[in-house]
Amino acid sequence: MRAESLRFLEELVNTPSPVGHEVRGLRLWRDYAGKFADETFSDSYGNTVAIVNKGRGPRLMLAAHADEIAMAVNYVNDAGYIYVKRMGGIDPGITKAQRVTIHTRGGPILGVVGNVAIHLTKSEGDAKLPKIHDLFIDIGARNREEALKLVRVGDPITLNDRFELLRNDLAVARAFDNRIGTWAVAETLRLLQPHLKKLACEVCAVANVQEEVGLFGARQIAYSLQPDVALVVDVTHATDYPTVSREQHGDVRLGQGPTVVHGGCNHPEVVARLETVAADKGISLQHEAMSATSGTDTDVIFWTRGGIPSALISLPNRYMHSPVEVVNLKDLQQIPELMAAFALSLKKGESFRVAV
Repeated sequence: MRAESLRFLEELVNTPSPVGHEVRGLRLWRDYAGKFADETFSDSYGNTVAIVNKGRGPRLMLAAHADEIAMAVNYVNDAGYIYVKRMGGIDPGITKAQRVTIHTRGGPILGVVGNVAIHLTKSEGDAKLPKIHDLFIDIGARNREEALKLVRVGDPITLNDRFELLRNDLAVARAFDNRIGTWAVAETLRLLQPHLKKLACEVCAVANVQEEVGLFGARQIAYSLQPDVALVVDVTHATDYPTVSREQHGDVRLGQGPTVVHGGCNHPEVVARLETVAADKGISLQHEAMSATSGTDTDVIFWTRGGIPSALISLPNRYMHSPVEVVNLKDLQQIPELMAAFALSLKKGESFRVAV
């Protein structure tokens, strides 16, 4: 991966962007994507757009959500311990004994999620998995009054795990879901720069908000932009590690390329075009089947304004919604290459329709 692109990915992943409080990550994304765009703008809730080739041909939206799962301050007890609420799909069982940052108006406050030592619990039989309301954070405050001078109810909380390289093209971080998506749509604009004379469509790269709590930002920006076709980038569950059933969850492996999804919100003609350009570019694709929903922004984009032809491109991700998400950087690099090739394949006046 290009050194500057890798630095951008690392900085993007390490920048806290808790759901509903994504502005720091969005500013970083806008500054990078803006170098390759004709213009950028944000809407009232922060959905941020970078546009190339404005007004020329069909409008292609490349969308990825900018938020990450998090917690929020919910209650402070008399001893100064902080209890939390869930923001998105936090797993309380793996959140105990983690270092965290509480993002306050006065600046970051460090803390730890308390964990009772095994010596004090081993006589109680099998340990029960904690609920979110069982978790408490210790910031070193002596009492409630001191704690409330530092934090307030509603302040978002993120884990402190950061981006690191492993080996064999693998990397680990807490928030690849879905910083890899916003990285990929920005990188697509960069890859298109040398080919603008051949580009027959308008490309709108989007970093949208609040996916983790209801796909809200994608609904807002898809309604506003009214794209003719949309590609959505997110992560998907890798199933190449112990205890995961491939019979139940499919066969998805790191190092075998991104996935495309078939069925439901995924328009068959858009998926077919992705398969064609992937073959032309020598990009290996993996395939997933969809049941009722994809669990991504594609679910709300495709039915906006009477139906936007859409397709989901996913990056295999081990240990999703944990502090140690693991992805393959070569798989990731192929996603902007695939989307750039898709954009260059579009023709003036082209539309995607199911033949009936």
